Amino acid sequence: MAWIVLVISGLLETAWAIALDRSAGFSRPLPTVVFVVTLILSMLGLAYALREIPVGTGYVVWVGIGAVGTALVGMLALNESASLPRIVCLLLVVAGVVGLKIYH
Repeated sequence: MAWIVLVISGLLETAWAIALDRSAGFSRPLPTVVFVVTLILSMLGLAYALREIPVGTGYVVWVGIGAVGTALVGMLALNESASLPRIVCLLLVVAGVVGLKIYH
């Protein structure tokens, strides 16, 4: 269960990062509320997962999911560069996260 919560929390990290960008410095109410709610839920999920998963592994998996998810949303929906080097780097992050899960 902890791993499922950790993955969901990583996805929520992607949501709060995108909402933070869209909040325009907290000047837009709806993205600001989405940011606050998803940030709190993401942190609560991480805290829950860390009761069973070592902090080093849990934190890296959480950040990795959030970072890769945010970069993918940027590339697919926000017209950010989807160059081959960026994609290779994201695959390396994914490989590291998978490796930490396997060797947990």
